[in-house]
Amino acid sequence: MKFRTEVDIRKSEKKIGIEDKIFSIGSCFASEMSDLLHEGQLQTISNPFGTIFNPFSIDQAIKRLHDSDFYTEEDLITFNDEFISLDHHTQFDTRYIHQTLEKINSGLENGNHFLQDTNWVIITYGTSFIYEFIPKKKLVANCHKIPQKYFEKRLLTHQEITESIYNTILNLKDICKEDVQVLFTVSPVRHTKDGMVENQLSKSKLITAVHETISLFENCHYLPVYEMVMDDLRDYRFYKEDMIHPNNQAVHYVFEKFGEAYFSEETKDFIKENFKINKALEHKTKDDKDPKYIEFKEKLNLKIEDQRKKVKHKIF
Repeated sequence: MKFRTEVDIRKSEKKIGIEDKIFSIGSCFASEMSDLLHEGQLQTISNPFGTIFNPFSIDQAIKRLHDSDFYTEEDLITFNDEFISLDHHTQFDTRYIHQTLEKINSGLENGNHFLQDTNWVIITYGTSFIYEFIPKKKLVANCHKIPQKYFEKRLLTHQEITESIYNTILNLKDICKEDVQVLFTVSPVRHTKDGMVENQLSKSKLITAVHETISLFENCHYLPVYEMVMDDLRDYRFYKEDMIHPNNQAVHYVFEKFGEAYFSEETKDFIKENFKINKALEHKTKDDKDPKYIEFKEKLNLKIEDQRKKVKHKIF
């Protein structure tokens, strides 16, 4: 008997190798996937603009990265004695304009350099809703807890979403390696503050637009992450206490499914061993002169050295 409907990711002909570079951008779920890739010691960078959710803002971020278009004082606003960019997450906000610009432009520069040598791009859309900052008539990526009266909320149109996705792909194809593979996902995190019906409408618009647009490109693919969590892991034991965000077990399950479809056998073994090493590195002792602990550390260092010999980039 079957007690669940399992969602599988179609196995990719192209595989992620241990020396490949992987760029991810979008919702917090994109960051969680990138964190696991980083823990597996692959070369990855995530969200140089911080967490952003809608296709329009992600497209604007990719365009800025592509053009190496740095931010200036005129691009910032002030609120609550902080200098902020409405294109970025609140993690970039500071009390000093030079510090905010330094954080923003440093991330932009690093992202631009990384993209030029990137083999894989993972884009995770979270919502079709967007906010317009009324004083500047500007569509924003984050409201920075500025009072609601300064914003107008609306759904992006189908044309706006498809054009954003299309332009994102073109910019990535131009700046990344010639055979770059772009993987699109829709975040399984439900935006319940929008309303349950509105959230489903928002997600459906994203899924429809992604499928319609990527059909025009051979190097673009859809990862059914949303479907895996909604249909496969459809039990609240796979969610955090807020009942909205997938928990650690769910994230690891999705990552495992992703790996089965997209990692080479060498990459699977490499990541698996690195996960074990990271777990061992967490081990603490009250007596670092204990012979058994010294032996444990020596064996662990040998394993790390063996892993280092497999790649050219720096690990651990």
